[in-house]
Amino acid sequence: MANEGTPAEVIEVIGSTGMHGEAMQVKCRILDGPNKGRIITRNTVGPIREGDVLMLLESEREAKKLSRR
Repeated sequence: MANEGTPAEVIEVIGSTGMHGEAMQVKCRILDGPNKGRIITRNTVGPIREGDVLMLLESEREAKKLSRR
């Protein structure tokens, strides 16, 4: 229980992803830790909007960019 997560603020909602559009891809800014200030892309599930704060268990990994078909 040493690491409870890293806070990250949602700065942009990019779009929906997943087989049925159930996940949202967002850009978020890391607020604390060794990657503080870095902007990364992550996939989230559930209702989300700009300004929300996520608790990321892993702040190094980024999601693949959405492809437009």
